Amino acid sequence: MTVDMNALGAAAKVASRVLAQKTTDEKNALLLALADAVDAETPAILAANAADLEAARANGTSEALLDRLALSQARLAAITGDVRAVATLPDPVGEVFNEKLLPSGLKLHQLRVPLGVLGVIYEARPNVTVDIASLALKTGNAVILRGGSETLQSNIALVRAMERVLPKNAIQLIASPDRGLVSELLQLHQYVDMIIPRGGAGLHDFCRKNSTIPVIIGGIGVCHLFVDASADQEKAIPVIINAKCRRPSVCNSLDTLLVHEAIAETFLPKVKIALAERGVRFVDDEFDTEWMSLTLGIRVVKSLDEAIAHIQAHSSQHTDGILTQSDTNAARFIAEIDSAAVFVNASTGFNDGGQFGLGAEVAISTQKLHARGPMGLEALTTYKWIGTGDYLVR
Repeated sequence: MTVDMNALGAAAKVASRVLAQKTTDEKNALLLALADAVDAETPAILAANAADLEAARANGTSEALLDRLALSQARLAAITGDVRAVATLPDPVGEVFNEKLLPSGLKLHQLRVPLGVLGVIYEARPNVTVDIASLALKTGNAVILRGGSETLQSNIALVRAMERVLPKNAIQLIASPDRGLVSELLQLHQYVDMIIPRGGAGLHDFCRKNSTIPVIIGGIGVCHLFVDASADQEKAIPVIINAKCRRPSVCNSLDTLLVHEAIAETFLPKVKIALAERGVRFVDDEFDTEWMSLTLGIRVVKSLDEAIAHIQAHSSQHTDGILTQSDTNAARFIAEIDSAAVFVNASTGFNDGGQFGLGAEVAISTQKLHARGPMGLEALTTYKWIGTGDYLVR
């Protein structure tokens, strides 16, 4: 299939100008219509997803990736529920902030506005197609989507459903598995304002090295929990089970458990039994892998210092946490762990846009400029300065 990327970009730029003028009520109505359209096309979407799953299995795709790829009626209902939730969220576009009157007489403020056109490159998870569409629509941005070849039929069906109710070219899908089109997308700086990759480290590295457009890096989760000597051991076990087993294929799933040596002899046997009953296997010599499966690295450490040093050496700065009864140790952990989300006595699974009250997230950024952590609506906006005078001269 031949795709004219320049034409795609130009169409997206035109659409972004139309979307930027939509009122909040108009955007919310479009979101509700989008959710209804996906619901109405559930049979066709599930049939397309079944075809993707069959092809993926034939290609030897791992169970973890198959789980990311799979849709069901319940998952689709949750996806459209998220879209409806986004419609209820405050609209950041049009927010006026940082108002001031300068000594010159110039009245100055900042006005929150859409970014323009988003280019989103992602792998495996077709729910991203709808999540991105809803957040882009709420913030008045057009979007060009490039999903992985393993989800092509699912994404075509999802976008076809959404296109029926949205402004022309508000959402465009690169409906081709040709990887060369990714490189072309990364060069469309005259049309695209931000690139958001969602996938493995290879995809993020490729985008960072080849894009002429600003890239948001994130989503690679090598996540830790440290069980401090003071932790409530009985309460800690359910948190660890949740962090590891709730959905092991997602980026906020626990990868490495660190346990203070003072409690290791009594605590580790309990937690290993509880996890093994749920199919978890354990390793003690690999700490740089995002497992995306029921595999867990375990290490006993001598102190909080050693736990912090381990996390600083091995974390992807995505999600890390401590289980402790010590306010002092918690404060030190928060101060010294430089991750996008740091938790005290809570599961790593909470690092999620929906859990943070942001609605469906566009990504989890692990970088520090523009956005960090779950990227909700405000992260898809920028601002411009507005100056007003009375025929004022400098």
